[in-house]
Amino acid sequence: MNNTAALVSLATSVPPYQFHQKQILECARDLLADRYPQFDTLASLFANTGIRNRYGVKPIEWYLEQRGWPERTQAFLEGAEILFIDVVQQALARADLAADEIDTVVTVCSTGIATPTLDARVAGKLGFRADVSRVPVFGLGCAGGVSGLSIASRLAQARPGTNVLFVALELCTLAVRHDELTKANIVAASLFGDGAAAVVLRAGDGGATRIEASGEKLWPDTLDIMGWSVDPEGFGVIFQRTIPDFVTENMGPAVREILARVQLEHDDVDRFICHPGGTKVILALERALSLGQGTLDHERDVIADYGNMSAPTVLFVLERALAQGLPSRSVMTALGPGFTASCVSLRQAA
Repeated sequence: MNNTAALVSLATSVPPYQFHQKQILECARDLLADRYPQFDTLASLFANTGIRNRYGVKPIEWYLEQRGWPERTQAFLEGAEILFIDVVQQALARADLAADEIDTVVTVCSTGIATPTLDARVAGKLGFRADVSRVPVFGLGCAGGVSGLSIASRLAQARPGTNVLFVALELCTLAVRHDELTKANIVAASLFGDGAAAVVLRAGDGGATRIEASGEKLWPDTLDIMGWSVDPEGFGVIFQRTIPDFVTENMGPAVREILARVQLEHDDVDRFICHPGGTKVILALERALSLGQGTLDHERDVIADYGNMSAPTVLFVLERALAQGLPSRSVMTALGPGFTASCVSLRQAA
């Protein structure tokens, strides 16, 4: 019996409102150009992201009005609950499980605050048992899809035979700011969308795709690279350094270091499945991981179709890679606030 956690099912979901990138650019121009002289210079960012479409939990008109914490939080709670239920029901159906067969729920989200947590709010609607173990995780940002999968897999491995549900859900669009006249805010407006992914994991009874190993690297003195500031308006995005340059310089050695801890080398990896932060980040990842330009094809397709949804995005990439057929060993990677690199090695059963 193999007690490593295996993927039983994977599902993804987005909210109902689709936005075209050109539409978002025009809205941003209407809101910011008159007050921010550098806007026209930065407007090229919208075309250079590689994004065609994104999805939001509210219609486009909602974002054109100034919003504070109460409105943002109400929109988060309403939208997140609907999306959570939808993606979990899909994952359960694909796993041929009922909600009361889930033993542990790991929820990763960094774009809204809910106490009681999202898993508690939807427990009755979904039908979770009263004794279900709940593990809500906040603050992982874009690394959350990989770090959360690692956490969920270890919990599954600790109790073989139990069903662990992992949900990564982010409503990035609710952080849109009218008052932040900064390059970081323009970058955020050009990149982020909403989405969710859910994975069911179980250890002890085989499974075609297994979580072989995982690891992280936290760089010292990098708290300013990415994160949230908090003020009366809501979350404000922090981008203080050029992330593609950091990726090019640091990601390769970090991945080799993480792999070495689990007795693997770069050449042992048949495919990388990466969180795509944007076109420039994808190019930087290909350079850093010694991949040919264009290798990260699913990553480009996902960013084009959905934008950067933070934590769930890499699981959208994994979904496409699974549909195509995984090779013997794949390694998932993501970068997020901390500044942190997270890796999960997937082993395909022979």
